[in-house]
Amino acid sequence: MNLQTIKQRFGIIGNSQGLNRAIEVAYQVAATDLSVLITGESGTGKEAFPRIIHQFSARKHEAYIAVNCGAIPEGTIDSELFGHEKGSFTGAYEKRKGYFEVADGGTIFLDEVAELPLSTQVKLLRVLESGEFMKVGSSQVQTTNVRVVAATNVNIPEAISQAKFREDLFYRLNTVPIQVPPLRDRPEDIYLLFRKFTHDFSERYRMPSIRLSPEAQQLLTNYHWRGNIRQLKNIAEQISIIEKDRELTAERLKGYLPENKLTNLPAIYNGEGIDNKTFASEREILYQILFDMKKDMTELKKLVAEIMQNDTSRGHIENKYAGLVKKSYDDSLFANPVQPDYQINTDESQIEDTQEIVEESLLLEAKEKEMIIRALEKHHGKRKIAAQDLGISERTLYRKIKEYNI
Repeated sequence: MNLQTIKQRFGIIGNSQGLNRAIEVAYQVAATDLSVLITGESGTGKEAFPRIIHQFSARKHEAYIAVNCGAIPEGTIDSELFGHEKGSFTGAYEKRKGYFEVADGGTIFLDEVAELPLSTQVKLLRVLESGEFMKVGSSQVQTTNVRVVAATNVNIPEAISQAKFREDLFYRLNTVPIQVPPLRDRPEDIYLLFRKFTHDFSERYRMPSIRLSPEAQQLLTNYHWRGNIRQLKNIAEQISIIEKDRELTAERLKGYLPENKLTNLPAIYNGEGIDNKTFASEREILYQILFDMKKDMTELKKLVAEIMQNDTSRGHIENKYAGLVKKSYDDSLFANPVQPDYQINTDESQIEDTQEIVEESLLLEAKEKEMIIRALEKHHGKRKIAAQDLGISERTLYRKIKEYNI
C-alpha cells in the first residue's frame, strides 16, 4: 500500500520527509508483534500512528484500546490497566476487568506513558516480558496476549537520569522507535494543513473559506508553532469564525499568533567559540560565550608571561595577543564592551598589564560563579544536567565547583 492511500485513510496531511518516514516505519512494523514507542512534541498527531499499526496488523479484528496515562489518577491507574477484585479497596463494589484483559488478542495504545507511576511501570514491564499480570487485590496470575504501542512527549533519557522512568522499561518499549517531527520542521505542510482546517470550518459554519495573502502565507510558514498541529487548528478555527474579511493580510494574522516567537528563523552568531552548536535560548549562548571569554583571559595571562620571559618572540605574540583581546571584547554579546587599556612597549622587554584587565577578569569569575550556582539550583543540585545546561563538561563543572568553593 502506498503512502498516499494510508494518509487518506487516516486523515494525515503533509508531504515532509520526516512525516513520510514515520508512516513507513509504522506500516512496516505493523505485521510484527514488536513493541513500539512513538515520540514527539505535544500536538504533533502521534495518535494516528498506533491506529495505523493496529489496522495493518493481524490483530485488526480484535480490540483496540487507547489509554491516556496522564489523565488517570495515580491511585486508580493499576485498577484501570489490570482490573480489581471485589472489595479490594474502598469503592470496589464489584469485580472489574482491566484494559489488558479486555484487549486480549488486540492492541493497547498507552499515550503519555512517561506519566505512569514507577510502581505501575514495574507491572507493565512484567506484562511486556511474560504477558502476566495480577488484578488489584488478587494473588492469581493471569495472562494476556496484547500488542503494546506507547507514546510520549517527554525526553525519556532525561526522565531516566532523574529516576522518573525505568531504564529497562524504556528499552523494552523502544524495540521500534517512531519519531514524529514537530510542525516547524515541516514548513511545506503548514499551509496545506491551514487550508484543510479552514475549509472544514467553512463547511461546518457555512461561510466562505479563509484566504491568505502571500505575506501572510510566509508569516504562517515561518512561525515557530510551539503547540504544533493542535495550535494551528485552533488558530484556523478562530480566524474562520471571527474574521469578516475572508482574505487575511500578514498584519491581521499577527493578531492571532502569540508573540513569544513570531518566526522560526534561526538566530545566528558568528563567534568562534560557539563551534556551530544549536542553542535553545539566548541564555545558553551567553553561558557559552562567558566560558569562552574566561578561557581567553587565561590564555592572555599565559601570553603575558611568555612576553616577559622571551622577548625574541615578541612580534608574533603581540599579534596573537591583540587578536585574542579583540575576540574577547569586540565579538562578545555583552552591551557596551570596555576596550582594554593595555600597552605593548616594542622598545622594552616589558609589557604593562593594566588594572582594567585584572578587574574584567575578576568580573568574569564572579559572573561565572553566579551562573554555575543558578544552574545547580535550577536542576536541584544535579551536576550532570547542570553541566549540559551550561554547555561544559561534567568534569569541568566539578573543577569549577571546587575552585569557587560552591
